[in-house]
Amino acid sequence: MAADLTPLEELLGRLSPPASAPACVLLSVHATEGSVPRNAGAWMAVWADGSLTGTVGGGQLEFEGTAWARGWLAEPTRPPEVRRFPLGPSLGQCCGGVVVLRAEAVQVAGPQDTEALARRLSAHHLPVALFGGGHVGRALARALAPLPFALRWIDSRDEVFPPELPARVHTEHSDPVHAAVPHLPPGSHVLVMSFSHAEDLDIIDACLQRQARHQDLPFVGLIGSRTKWASFRQRLLARGHTEEALQGITSPIGLPGIVGKEPEVIAASVAAQLLLATQTLRQAGTANPI
Repeated sequence: MAADLTPLEELLGRLSPPASAPACVLLSVHATEGSVPRNAGAWMAVWADGSLTGTVGGGQLEFEGTAWARGWLAEPTRPPEVRRFPLGPSLGQCCGGVVVLRAEAVQVAGPQDTEALARRLSAHHLPVALFGGGHVGRALARALAPLPFALRWIDSRDEVFPPELPARVHTEHSDPVHAAVPHLPPGSHVLVMSFSHAEDLDIIDACLQRQARHQDLPFVGLIGSRTKWASFRQRLLARGHTEEALQGITSPIGLPGIVGKEPEVIAASVAAQLLLATQTLRQAGTANPI
């Protein structure tokens, strides 16, 4: 993969309208049983020059799957197919589960095709709303970009976002910033770290109001110290929120025990916390797999 590019960015960057052959073959995990290296939705592009983008799990599974997928490079009109791969003695892998792979030719006629493909391959990514374009916000956006999250990055200030952004990071200017909360996708994980404590308070207030109506924000996290949260707690109670509702706010954010205050350390800690929160939702059956 090219430096600093996610697999999806590399795939989209290499696609161009082909003359008569498919641009690449897309091999994706269609379904799984038991213990497997990747979940449904994982994918890999097989290119005519022999290179690969992404992964469906590596090892003999990927080797056999790649060999099977190459047939579509010579047959542009061959319809998609699925094939079952038991991860046992026949593949020399001891996972013990089963992976069902789907192979299909990818041909693009224009930007609308690449946009549709991007939406399809990102459909299982968990929505995350990040409020704040400061140092920690930038570090966190970089940390989340290669992970299976669809990031909506929001700030009230103009021209605060860097000019080049990963494909799964979408920026939004909102003034007032908390006005963006009602429009977040259901199931969004919310991270609050704006440049202003007043903005942070308004964002948390808006999240609590939304939760009171819909209960569709499974994680709302606020950056800052316990002292900051104690102050916010009193102000939010004064605004009419209940103690029970405030239990739904995580503050400080990040995994306990990681004490570094460098933006990159905080970002790594929060990214890991989001992955753990998502795993909990998956086990409860309330989130798409990532």
